[in-house]
Amino acid sequence: MFELTPFTRRANDLMNLDLWRDLPFFRDSRNMTERPFRTDIKDEGDHYLLESELPGFDRDNIKVKVEDGYLTVRAERKEETDEKDDKGRFIRRERSYGVFERSFDVSQIETDKITAEYKDGILSLKLPKKDETKPNSSEIEIK
Repeated sequence: MFELTPFTRRANDLMNLDLWRDLPFFRDSRNMTERPFRTDIKDEGDHYLLESELPGFDRDNIKVKVEDGYLTVRAERKEETDEKDDKGRFIRRERSYGVFERSFDVSQIETDKITAEYKDGILSLKLPKKDETKPNSSEIEIK
C-alpha cells in the first residue's frame, strides 16, 4: 500500500529516515509498515548474516525459499488448547493461527550457497556475496 507521507525529503525529515525502508539492498518487499518478525542483517565481509526472531516455531513450520531474485522466509503457527469438563462441554478453548512472511532482494547473493540454521528461536541464514565482476575491457587496435 501507499504511505500517507509525501516522498520529498527535507533536512528536518532526516530525523525520520527509516534505514530499512530506504536501503536499496535487502529491501523488504512487503508493506514497509508491517513487521511480522524482527530481522537483523549483518555484513560479515564475504557474506551477509540474516537473523530472524521466530520464537515458539517448530523447525518443520519454517520454510525458506529463493524465487525470482527474492528470498522468502515463511513461518506458520497453528495452536489449539481445549479444556472440557466431564460432560464434554468447553470450559476454555483458545486457538492461535498465524502466518508470518518476509521477502528480501538477494540479487547480489550466490543463492545456491545459502545455508540455514534454526536454534533457540533464531533462524540464521548465511548469504554468500557474489564476486564483484570487473567489466571486461580491452584495447582495440586501429588500422
